[in-house]
Amino acid sequence: MKALMVGTGEYTTGFVNGQESASDKGAGVVGLTLFDLRRKGLLDDLLMAGTTGSKFPAIRQHLKAVIEDRYEGLSTDFHSYPADDVMRDAEAYLEALDQLNAGDCVTIFTPDDSHFTIAMAAIERGCHVLIAKPLVQKTSDHEALITAAREKGVLCVMEVHKRWDPIYADARDRAKHLGNLSHFSAYMSQPKSQLETFRAWAGKGSDISYYLNAHHVDMLMWMVGESARPIAVTALAASGVAEKKGMPTEDSISLCVQFQIVGGGRASAVFTSSWIAPQSDVHSQQSFFYQAEKGEVRVDQAHRGYSVATDEAGYSSPNPLFMKYTPDAEGRFAGQSGYGYRSIEEFIKAAHSVNNGTTDVDDWSQRLATASTTLQVTKILEAGRASLDAGGAVVNLSSGV
Repeated sequence: MKALMVGTGEYTTGFVNGQESASDKGAGVVGLTLFDLRRKGLLDDLLMAGTTGSKFPAIRQHLKAVIEDRYEGLSTDFHSYPADDVMRDAEAYLEALDQLNAGDCVTIFTPDDSHFTIAMAAIERGCHVLIAKPLVQKTSDHEALITAAREKGVLCVMEVHKRWDPIYADARDRAKHLGNLSHFSAYMSQPKSQLETFRAWAGKGSDISYYLNAHHVDMLMWMVGESARPIAVTALAASGVAEKKGMPTEDSISLCVQFQIVGGGRASAVFTSSWIAPQSDVHSQQSFFYQAEKGEVRVDQAHRGYSVATDEAGYSSPNPLFMKYTPDAEGRFAGQSGYGYRSIEEFIKAAHSVNNGTTDVDDWSQRLATASTTLQVTKILEAGRASLDAGGAVVNLSSGV
């Protein structure tokens, strides 16, 4: 089975603005994981598609330095599109897709507003797709992907690695025994440097709510299942910092969601995301509070009681449970148990299972964040954007503003 990586940025390669990312993902996540899955025999040829072919020589040099030269026996060879002498081709992924066969896999880690077009092109060719959160920005596009994937018999999955975090997964399992939801609040941030990382699309093609709130919106919907239904959304925002950098986007966005409890009652949730945080001990502050009828759950995802201090980098709170980049005693990559790795590996294994007829696409609806099970996430995120554009108006999820 072949795999095509669409998007050559931080999450795929760890390469940003001509150099290794200064975040906690300098070696990337998608590329590193797929290179290792190829080593394990789960994948054959790997392809990568971007918009600027002239970047690929530097990307190859970067991947050699942070992966091949760091880990014993791990090759970073891949076929790239467009060619290295092409300055820009926004549709190079189509040429790459033409090299695939039905049943091959495509990962899509590109600006939010491009997800739908790329995913639909892949699905129409009979390929399984793994899409960065948010899956898409519009409910109508989400529904179209559900229909297309069902017709082709392929997986269409949102990559939300927090479902594989053992702490988040345990919190979800415990919540099932705490009765109906009462209140949920979540916060997630990234440093101001990310504004430069995402300058090309920030405020133009998407916003920080789509990009970060998607994580915890999905988490809550995964926790409550069919027991609570979102019925209205109001959004609030702070601005000023990004605008001073010439970027037409909000600094922080809060989504206030009203839920109808099945069987009677109401619940509330507040999701806040920001990309103007200062540099701190972690790249991303992340936490949530879940209150239910019979108890509550609090998770500080950014801090696991583990800290490191060095002369070079200062104080930090690393999280090897996400991706373990430090080689093992034999110099090999040893991050296979990380939840960033596992979320991608499980998608690849699921595709194999569907291809060989062991399972059906619908068999994965409870184990993966499939398009058919995450529609409410897109509804909430889209309503949040509509609320902001309407000056903070209440958006009813069934009838609009």
